[in-house]
Amino acid sequence: MTDQIETASQDTPEGEAPAPDAATSPSDAAPAASATKAVAPKSEYQVLALKYRPKTFDELIGHGPMVKTLSNALESGRLAHAFVLTGVRGIGKTTTARIIARALNCIGPDGNGGPTIEPCGVCEHCRAIAEDRHVDVLEMDAASRTGVDDIRELIEGVRYRPTSARYKIYIIDEVHMLSKSAFNALLKTLEEPPEHVKFIFATTEIRKIPITVLSRCQRFDLRRVQIDELSAHYTRIAGLEHADIEEEAVALIARAADGSVRDGMSLLDQAISHGAGKVTTQQVRDMLGLSDRSRIFDLFDFTMKGEINEALELLSAQYALGGDPAVMLQDMLDLTHWLTRVKLSPDAANDPGVSQIERERGKEIAAKLAMPQLTRAWQMLLKGLEETRIAPSPIQAAEMILIRLAYAAEMPSPGDLIKKLRSDMANTGANAPQGGGNGGGGNGGGPGPRMQVVNGGRGSAAAVAQSRPDPLGTPEQVEQPVYAKMPESFVEVADLLAKDRETTGIAMQVKNYMHLVKFEPGRIEFRPARGARSDLSTQLIKAMNSLTGQRWLVSVSEREEGAPTLKEQELEALEQRKADASHDPLVKAIIEGLPKAKIVAVHLPPGQEETAGEEDESGSVYDDAFYLEGDDEL
Repeated sequence: MTDQIETASQDTPEGEAPAPDAATSPSDAAPAASATKAVAPKSEYQVLALKYRPKTFDELIGHGPMVKTLSNALESGRLAHAFVLTGVRGIGKTTTARIIARALNCIGPDGNGGPTIEPCGVCEHCRAIAEDRHVDVLEMDAASRTGVDDIRELIEGVRYRPTSARYKIYIIDEVHMLSKSAFNALLKTLEEPPEHVKFIFATTEIRKIPITVLSRCQRFDLRRVQIDELSAHYTRIAGLEHADIEEEAVALIARAADGSVRDGMSLLDQAISHGAGKVTTQQVRDMLGLSDRSRIFDLFDFTMKGEINEALELLSAQYALGGDPAVMLQDMLDLTHWLTRVKLSPDAANDPGVSQIERERGKEIAAKLAMPQLTRAWQMLLKGLEETRIAPSPIQAAEMILIRLAYAAEMPSPGDLIKKLRSDMANTGANAPQGGGNGGGGNGGGPGPRMQVVNGGRGSAAAVAQSRPDPLGTPEQVEQPVYAKMPESFVEVADLLAKDRETTGIAMQVKNYMHLVKFEPGRIEFRPARGARSDLSTQLIKAMNSLTGQRWLVSVSEREEGAPTLKEQELEALEQRKADASHDPLVKAIIEGLPKAKIVAVHLPPGQEETAGEEDESGSVYDDAFYLEGDDEL
């Protein structure tokens, strides 16, 4: 009997119970079935992005400043009532929100712990939050619940204390999708929530959130993770998955992730499945539709040397292997940017994330190309990439772009053309014969009016003087534009704009709607006030470039509040002058004598600006320099 059961078990596929034969009684077959059921089935596969999702702050990568801020806040008890996390997709906003929820509600393994930057992960609250089943940690998707009714339901629940946790936490993902009415309904509760409630918002579009909401939250900008950090992270994950992956393949995945941890994890998951546990660089290139990096260097080199036949053949070969024309042009665009950086700063080629072939070929090609060639190639490739994406035949569009770039690569820059033209004109004028002759009124040699004899009426010869410039003479000098002096302060910028009639509108915007964050000659960083033009920075760049003849960089700051606007500063100075004037003996006496009077404006008399504060014989520094209104006796 036992031998029959063992034989049946060996012949039966794994996971299936052997069928009882005639010689096996039901009572004997039952133990065998029970033993088969005891074999645990294989667990369902979990994608890497979820399997290795961080559960503590130590597992987060690239977010050190935020972790330090929260650590200090938890240690000192200075916890904000609302947080907003912003960054690109897949950077870890929702994951960070859940970790914050665990840190605030963790009670430790013994049940007596408090808020901590290192949640234990074993208490009931940590486990319930990690499994997304905690009754006091409520997640809301604002993309699907955008209305004011949804926020009203949330507000109704805020007033009730948490069921079991320390804090009732509301996590609202994609909060920028809420309607304007929903934001307005949330404002009062967000400003003064109960002490047992915390809000955590996550968004990829921070500009779409009203400033009234942002001002009530503690903001954390989760930056893109650098390529070297992503490469190290993906290499560690591949090791945990027992996958053999080449170093360059990891670098390709990290570069394609574009700073998003989740995107790279999805690509790594796909690459491991594609290579059945062994991932090569070529497999990743085929999976991503990328061309060989060395081929991109060859393609760029052929094109910039004008060897268009070789460039087109190489492009066709890469296209036949599955390369996307738009991706190949994007690679050439990236290469142009990198070569420009190497041209300006040779140390950029020694970056740890740069492969050996890129380092060697990059230095070689950058040394052969001039900066005008690289900047022109950037502009043409940037324009060509857009054309390729909308063209009916992308490969044909890519070929035409390479042809255009090859024929333009050897063209001199506009500056060189002007220099050559001036040089040729000067040489021509110096070597030209001094025409003229002695006829026609004794006109001597040298340039001047020419006398031309033509057949006139009645058989007589008529001399016609044609007064025209000599083409061999000295070229006419082009009047050079006169540029203004480079402003040394933000006030000088506003004054310069106000002096030019064409930029007075920009001057008003600068004065009334710009909160200055940082100023350097040639660079302005500001925060726009409500009512500012959407293209204020662009218009200011154009105006300052035109007025000064120098390149200006104007950027918008989202983190800094900035200084008061120039208009606000003027009003503040006026109020200060009024306050100072009200203490003057003469002014004080007038106001006491005219109770309904008030100071409207204060102006120092001409010539007394530099001696402000010096009293005259009457004891007043203002004399006729104040204006009062509001009293009939005036």
